[in-house]
Amino acid sequence: MDPHARLKTYLQNNPAAIGKVVDYNAGSDRLFPLDFTAANTDLNIDIIADTQRFTDWVSEKLKASNSRYGIGGYMEHRTIYAVSSHFDTDDEPRRLHLGVDIWGDAGTLIYSPFDGTVHSFQDNNNLGDYGPAIILQHNLDGLTLYSLYGHLSRKSLNGLTVGMPIRKNQQIATLGNNQENGQWPPHLHFQLMYDMEGKYGDYPGVCKYSEKEKYRLNVPDPGLVLGF
Repeated sequence: MDPHARLKTYLQNNPAAIGKVVDYNAGSDRLFPLDFTAANTDLNIDIIADTQRFTDWVSEKLKASNSRYGIGGYMEHRTIYAVSSHFDTDDEPRRLHLGVDIWGDAGTLIYSPFDGTVHSFQDNNNLGDYGPAIILQHNLDGLTLYSLYGHLSRKSLNGLTVGMPIRKNQQIATLGNNQENGQWPPHLHFQLMYDMEGKYGDYPGVCKYSEKEKYRLNVPDPGLVLGF
């Protein structure tokens, strides 16, 4: 059985093993879908290039829709990455988003959805990068799954050690502000991987469009876990 099928089977058969990533009440909390493709003509490069204007733009969208979080992004072909050379390569820019973003207030509590251990963590302190990031390792009935949490507060890394046990629904971090999180509006980049490919404290959250199928094999839809 391929890992995607194994993950879906585990989640279907073990619903009690799945915790939360953020606090969310399906009965009362609204989610606002945020589109960062070229189809969103309401957003231009001048806004994106100004961290505070971009932050205000997101905040206004959430406030106007009475939404607790903005949501979206898995396998979305985004234009917003033109703002940083971090996503440029010699032959083809990276524009395909591999995680789900949860846009909310700085300081929002972040939790682990499964039992696991700390695989790695570091401050990826580059414009447009994750900023502080934590990666957890989980064993789901023999299936190894990694979960990545990017754009955190710097204090989220304090006291962590590799191999530290983490429990389902344990608070592991808080969202960083736009001065410490890679200079983005506050949000969580949540991503799942089966293989870390030897990387520590970092794994691509955006890839070349030409590599879509390669990454799709290793990066399942985080929505399977989020359950929004």
